[in-house]
Amino acid sequence: MKLMMTLCLAALAAGCAGYSGRGLVPGQASTEDVERLMGPAADQRVGPGGETVRYYSRLPYGREIYAARFGPDGKLKGIEQRLTEANYAKLVPGSTRAAEVRDLLGPPYRVDQFPRMEREIWTYPAKGLTIEKLLFVQLSRDGIVREVYLADDPDAMSRTFE
Repeated sequence: MKLMMTLCLAALAAGCAGYSGRGLVPGQASTEDVERLMGPAADQRVGPGGETVRYYSRLPYGREIYAARFGPDGKLKGIEQRLTEANYAKLVPGSTRAAEVRDLLGPPYRVDQFPRMEREIWTYPAKGLTIEKLLFVQLSRDGIVREVYLADDPDAMSRTFE
């Protein structure tokens, strides 16, 4: 019984470690190592200097998108969580382009079209300090960010006050 409990706890700990890529060593881990631990990438984009960036989404419930950066040699350079307040601050209405949003944050959880407004809205469920949030990035037809909103997630609020 003790052995079974220990094995279950070890399996649980190993599963949690893989969620953020913890345990992967930059300069040593390959794309295959990352995929084995984190699962298939939700998106892949070309970064600066021949780098490849693979996005591992934990949306909607994990409220995280990890970007794994690989050098031209296929070795991991680093992994970072992209849904952060610091990254949201880099979204500048009137100048940031859709491709820059994808490069910075990764693939959105949901894309909604608003033809009468001539807008497309990308939704990213995100973490907040006290309550879960929703990040809305509103784009015009020319692919320029027009508005950025970080709002309390009403579904999370209803769960908080039940």
